[in-house]
This record gives sequence, C-alpha cells and structure tokens, in this order.
Amino acid sequence: MTQATRIKITDVSKIYQTETKTVEAVKNFSESVKDGEFVCVVGASGCGKTTLLWCLSGLHPATSGTVHIDGELLTKPLPDRIGMVFQDSNLLPWRTLIENIELPFQIKKKPVNRELVDELLEVAGLKGFENSYPGELSGGMKQRGSIVRALAQDPEVLLMDEPFGALDAFTREEMNLFLLKIWERTRKTIVFVTHSISEAIFLADRVWVMSPRPGRLSRIVDVEFARPRHIDLQFEPKFIEILKSIREDVEGSKSGKGN
Repeated sequence: MTQATRIKITDVSKIYQTETKTVEAVKNFSESVKDGEFVCVVGASGCGKTTLLWCLSGLHPATSGTVHIDGELLTKPLPDRIGMVFQDSNLLPWRTLIENIELPFQIKKKPVNRELVDELLEVAGLKGFENSYPGELSGGMKQRGSIVRALAQDPEVLLMDEPFGALDAFTREEMNLFLLKIWERTRKTIVFVTHSISEAIFLADRVWVMSPRPGRLSRIVDVEFARPRHIDLQFEPKFIEILKSIREDVEGSKSGKGN
C-alpha cells in the first residue's frame, strides 16, 4: 500500500538579514516525507540543516516557498501536530521529570494522557524516576525524558535537531536504539538532523544530503537495511560503503569538488 505524503516541501528558501549582511541559509529546497517515514538530514556544518527543520516547524517561516502538512499549508506552529526535540533536553530544573512531561498539557489546558505517558515512560526505561529532578538524571535519561514529553502530545510529526550530539558515544548508541524502539512502536513521521553520517544511516529510511550554504538537496540515499536494526549493522561492508559514499559527497562539496 502506498504511503500518504505527510510533509511536502516546495522550493523553500530562507534568508536572514542582519545589520551588516544578508545570509542565504537554504535555497530552493523541495522534497516530501511519507507518513511514518524516518528521514535523516546530513551535511557540512552551517549548511542550513537546522534552518530547514525550523521552517518545517512553522516557528521560522520560509522566506519563499511552501511547506504543507497533510495537504494543509503551514503558516504557523502546530504544537498539537508537530513535536520538536533539541540537542538540550530543556527540562526545567525546578520541576520533576513527570512535571516537565505534564507541562505542555498544562500550558494547553488539556488533560494529561496518563495511559500514553505511562506507556512511553515504560519504553524509555524511566518508570520509577517520575519524581526525580533533572539534576538527578543522567544525560541520556534527560534526553529520553524530552522525547517522552514530545511524544506524549501524540504529534503526527516529530522534528529532531541533533538530539544526541552532546552525549558520549556509548550513550548515543543506546539513544539510537531507544529511538528506533519508540519509532517502531509509534510509527511517527520523523525528520532528524545530525552531523553523524553513521547515525543517519543507522536510523533512517532515507538520508537527505545537503550542499554547503545555501543549503540545497544534493542527494537522497535510500537505506534499505532490514528492521529492527542492531548496532553491529554499522560494521557490515554495505553500511561502510554507504557511509564512505555520503562522506565523500559532504567532504567534496565542502572543498568545492561537488560544485
């Protein structure tokens, strides 16, 4: 059965104007994301990956071009339909974990979905830590908490901006496995920005490779490894072949060879 298109990006460009200069961050970006698809975005530092993600969130409108969510033109943030997870967990230090998770419900004056929250906490391995403060949790636990907070709103789309970039390598691997477990259970549509090419290949159905600023879509890589995936996948020859190919694209574009 053909998957419906969840996100449609058409000729999106984003220009930032400062007092001293004009910065064209993203230029003429067009692509779509299917319902339930996991897409990762990679590219050289400063290529506009995060800018593109913010355009998809509705928080920073595109200078030109359009974004549609389920066929509806995106003109403003849609907190009930689009969740965001950042590199920092952004948990308020004076609130317990469960109070942080419940905060969006309180802001929206909506009842807490206890059943969903309990299920997500169980999957995240955070049962028993509901009354702990962020300062009492490890970095990985805090980031799992931020993902639970976003998914507790039951959004259709989850946008993730380098969410595991500040974690050590071992914890990052654990978080990748946790995220895949969550995704396989919920089948949310995910767009995930990362600097790690291996992380992108391990997680994604497709990898979007962006050119240097202004960021354009330079290549799409279909990742066809079977799911569920295991960490040892990263040592398989085909995985390494794809990693080298994408790295050559990114490095080549940085040096001008890809232009």
